[in-house]
Amino acid sequence: MPKFYVTSKNSSGKTQTTVFDAEDQDTAVAITQSQGLFVVSVQPLDEAVTAHTQTGAPAASARKFTHDNIILSDIVVFARQLATMLEAGVPLLRSLTIITEQLESRRMAQTVEDVKSTVEQGQSLSKALEKHPQVFGQFWVSLVEVGEASGTMPRVLNKLTEYMESVAKFRAQLVGAMIYPIILLTIGFGAVLVFALFIGPIFEKVFAELHANLPGLTLMMLGLFKFLQTKFIFVAAGAVGIFFAFKAYLKTSAGRWQMEMFLFNLPMVGNIFRLVVVEKFTSQMAILIESGVPILFALEISQRLVDNMVCGAVLKDVYDEVREGKLLADALGKSGFFPSMAVQMIRVGEETGELSKMLGHVAVYYKGLVEDFMKNISTLIEPFMLVFMGVIIGTLVVSMFLPLLTLSTGG
Repeated sequence: MPKFYVTSKNSSGKTQTTVFDAEDQDTAVAITQSQGLFVVSVQPLDEAVTAHTQTGAPAASARKFTHDNIILSDIVVFARQLATMLEAGVPLLRSLTIITEQLESRRMAQTVEDVKSTVEQGQSLSKALEKHPQVFGQFWVSLVEVGEASGTMPRVLNKLTEYMESVAKFRAQLVGAMIYPIILLTIGFGAVLVFALFIGPIFEKVFAELHANLPGLTLMMLGLFKFLQTKFIFVAAGAVGIFFAFKAYLKTSAGRWQMEMFLFNLPMVGNIFRLVVVEKFTSQMAILIESGVPILFALEISQRLVDNMVCGAVLKDVYDEVREGKLLADALGKSGFFPSMAVQMIRVGEETGELSKMLGHVAVYYKGLVEDFMKNISTLIEPFMLVFMGVIIGTLVVSMFLPLLTLSTGG
């Protein structure tokens, strides 16, 4: 069945390209429109590739881009398009040329152009990607290297894309669960500052003119307002200084280690932080092993990619024990870091020869637990934050109007 190269736009106006099988161009158009997309052009794949080869993609410096920096969606699009092109039989260099023209990030387009230039010089794709560690990490390089060696590049890239899309979705859910409480907390502190810097002085002047006998609550609030009015710059500068000093300390090995240990030992949420790390490790290991990466090399890669010093140290010991001939499940169980259920599932995977599949099940299970926890905690925090804001704003209002009410009643 013929393959067609379709350029389309979604409802937000974003351009995207797709390669798929269809009986003719009309069918390709119908399929694209059925997905709610606006068709820009449809070409047989051979003609599209030839056109791109003859005209060449415009240089990154001469093109217009929607953004400069590289975000996760840029890398996902690159992986998905490259997998589609290679799966359709388009040569690697032609695929990179076509993809570069579609990218919306200036830096990503420049990176892919450099990757293409390196491949043109005779280097492998994995070596070309390795030159850009900030965009394509060791996880990428290792999987692409396996795909090159086994001839399964499209399948490996598809798995890599699915993993990145899953990571992006998981990250968005975690961030989304915390946005509302943070907004409410910010509004609460903003209200205090507005009262302290602008409204408080007006009421204080009124109280002085009326010679009002101020209750304790009002005196306390006026004292707080006076402190913020006279020391606000110092308080703000101190808070900013503490923030950046703390941030710098967390960049040190000792600071990062202590922070991770503190988070893991927190009541209730400490176990959730641990499960997030376990999910990340098992999902990465599942992809690596399923793609054909040897288990020792997969452990070595995961040790660097897990982005957690405590777990990294645990995985170093696990690596040493597996290298000595012990089962992965035994080494993980001995560490005490991984939940018992995860260890038992991994043990079954090793015994049945389905380790990658079982690691994937473990990752899905713990991802579900974390998502459920974040939904539940967000549901619980929201009413608490509303009450907290109500108490703050109510206290501010009552403290300012209480003397006026006392005067009006003749107190």
